[in-house]
Amino acid sequence: MGTQVGQPRRSDRTVMASVDEDGAGRRLIIADVNRDDAWLSMPMDEVCAVTAWA
Repeated sequence: MGTQVGQPRRSDRTVMASVDEDGAGRRLIIADVNRDDAWLSMPMDEVCAVTAWA
């Protein structure tokens, strides 16, 4: 699966990120708070720093 890069666009979306403990470890959660069920989560040991993409 490749990474798709697009042009930023203005929208009414509010996206937030949080680190949460789920009993099995820490997880990064990213959610669009303006839409129901628009979220994803992954274990913290599988995430990369944004600076790693630069």
